[in-house]
Amino acid sequence: MPRTVIGPTQMLTYAGLFTWVCVGIPLLWEPWYFDENSGLSSFSQFAWRVAYFLFVICYLFVSRRLGKRATGPLDIAVLGLLTASAIGVSQFSDSGLGGILLMVVSGVLPWLLSLPVGVTWMVLQHAALAPVFAGSHDFPMLDAILQAALYIGFSSFVFVTSLVARQQAQARDEQRRLNSELRATRALLAESTRLAERMRIARELHDLLGHHLTALSLNLEVASHVSTGKAQDHVRQAQSLAKLLLTDVREAVSQLREDDAIELTEALQTLTEGVPGLEVTLAVPEGFSIVDPQRAQVVLRCAQELITNAVRHAEASRMRLEVNEQQGAVHLLAADDGRGAESVEVGNGLSGMRERVEQFGGKLSFSTAPGQGFEVNVVLPMAGPGEIGRP
Repeated sequence: MPRTVIGPTQMLTYAGLFTWVCVGIPLLWEPWYFDENSGLSSFSQFAWRVAYFLFVICYLFVSRRLGKRATGPLDIAVLGLLTASAIGVSQFSDSGLGGILLMVVSGVLPWLLSLPVGVTWMVLQHAALAPVFAGSHDFPMLDAILQAALYIGFSSFVFVTSLVARQQAQARDEQRRLNSELRATRALLAESTRLAERMRIARELHDLLGHHLTALSLNLEVASHVSTGKAQDHVRQAQSLAKLLLTDVREAVSQLREDDAIELTEALQTLTEGVPGLEVTLAVPEGFSIVDPQRAQVVLRCAQELITNAVRHAEASRMRLEVNEQQGAVHLLAADDGRGAESVEVGNGLSGMRERVEQFGGKLSFSTAPGQGFEVNVVLPMAGPGEIGRP
């Protein structure tokens, strides 16, 4: 039976839920929180319960698939509601337990916000506790600020721990992506090596064995004219065998040269398997191959660059990658569901990809719009007919 592995984001979610349950124990256990002797109004008793259960609903929403999706406006809004509900627990229950819930919030901030914004959010949410402490507990403002600063210290430890966990998760995802690229490159290299070896064997057969057999046939032809009797019969038989062997060698050389295309299907499948944070749908004909090794490498490098851009810049979760042959050219289409943009900013990656394609007379076009993802179309013509093949 396969062993279930709990990832770091799942552990973070479970730890937050456990903390939420522990925070609720004193609130739900103490009977005086539910009677008139608690000093809380009926509204406050109702409000802290609403804030307490609203917190876990918001927490489950923002902690879903941490690190595997882009942070959207709705996530930011729910994160604000999560912070407000934690502060509301302290405000309406007349306790400092909301500060513990803010520590839980600090644990998800590095996964949703950039480092400067996350640190600012963490400080401000605890600063909002100071007036709560001053009003609810009749603390002097200085004592209330010091109390809030104490929670900032605890939350900073949680924040940094979560930040390290996120960085390690990103490093593992990057290693997985690079490993996929390495395996795809290795598959292409193996195909190139196979092709080069077949070509070397074909040349050796043609240049050495073919020439020697031709010379042997010529010498046997001369021998047939100067020999007589049974010797002449044996020479003519040897001459026939030499010609037959020369024909077989030429056929073998032709067959070796016919199957000289680099198979790309396996390399592309290896490249798109297990891309972290991105579901890639690959559409490529079975046994798709290209004769020119350099063009095959261009197709693979373009696919690599497009997947990398979708993961790093487009904040996409899905991508469709199509590779096929149309009218003597390789067509590569990549479309993701990322955030898109008003215009395309061509960086080093896209510039390098365009240079690779244009080097062989190809074309590269982009299409994007805010909220509509990013689409790239590559057309790479072959040098001549028959350069694209399928076994």
